[in-house]
Amino acid sequence: MSKIKVMVIDDSALVRQTLCTILNSDPGIEVVSTAGDPIMAAERLRTVVPDVITLDVEMPRMDGLTFLQKLMSQHPIPVVMCSSLTELGSETALKALEFGAVDIITKPKLGTKQFIEESRVRICDAIKGAAAARLGPLRAMRTMKEISPKYTADVIMEKPNANAMIQTTEKVVVVGASTGGTEALKVFLEMLPEDTPGIVIVQHMPENFTAAFAKRLDSICRVTVKEAQDNDTVVRGRALIAPGNHHALLKRSGARYYVEIKDGPLVSRHRPSVDVLFRSAARYAGRNAVGVIMTGMGDDGARGMKEMFDAGSINIAQDEATCVVYGMPHEALKQGGVNKVLPLQSIAVEVLRLCS
Repeated sequence: MSKIKVMVIDDSALVRQTLCTILNSDPGIEVVSTAGDPIMAAERLRTVVPDVITLDVEMPRMDGLTFLQKLMSQHPIPVVMCSSLTELGSETALKALEFGAVDIITKPKLGTKQFIEESRVRICDAIKGAAAARLGPLRAMRTMKEISPKYTADVIMEKPNANAMIQTTEKVVVVGASTGGTEALKVFLEMLPEDTPGIVIVQHMPENFTAAFAKRLDSICRVTVKEAQDNDTVVRGRALIAPGNHHALLKRSGARYYVEIKDGPLVSRHRPSVDVLFRSAARYAGRNAVGVIMTGMGDDGARGMKEMFDAGSINIAQDEATCVVYGMPHEALKQGGVNKVLPLQSIAVEVLRLCS
């Protein structure tokens, strides 16, 4: 297979150099051009057509959002936003996702060997996900080299057993999404009424961005949306979003469902991991759970969804036509853990039917 060609646009020479080093370290990726601002990038796009662009949020001469809008209207190319961990940067990057960017990565920085390696995995995976993305479903939503070892959910929680499948009257919904998921979740959550059963969500997103994402959704949805905190109760009318860089587990104490937020290694190359959330749902909710897996690159959630299926859960996968990347739902389908495959706009209605 040919390498994924990337253009890096950032006003910091150090960031450009660091991103080039990280991306070129992956045998499947090649940086073919760099630019210090969008004006320079526009000139270089006349002669170089990359598969993916990484775009800084804040730059001189033209800001990243303005350039993104021009690019999407004139020459659509998958864009990954590269942002600092500031509140303003988070808000702007989330707005960029609404304007057509595929994903967000945080600006790379020096740290421990493990931190650098995890950052490399996240950044390279974001580029690969963007390269596989189909921009058509994103527009439709607006209008309606692997680290070793590759950990599984075993490092966070033991596999569920039959004793965990006691049925109660209260349903709980668990959702996993990645590339393209921010807009898919917006469509899903906006359709839900105020008395919807409690929801726990893992969306692959960097640390600090999940709080801004939850706040944005909370302002437009009838259900309450918040970034999950340790020991938050899962209640009707509220959706909890796993905080970036932390795993979220569904737990139960008597009739009360709650979330546990914890650290740990990357699972299925992610933290938070959908596999971890789904395994915990299999163990503590069983047939009381409804699972939903949405658009995303890779296979995170596929094994966990099969465990949910085996525990009696009813599971839904988003269909290929409405996915930006049909990776995670496809892998879950191949594992045999999916009961229904539905277009995005039909998922909320089916979830409500299953929980009634």
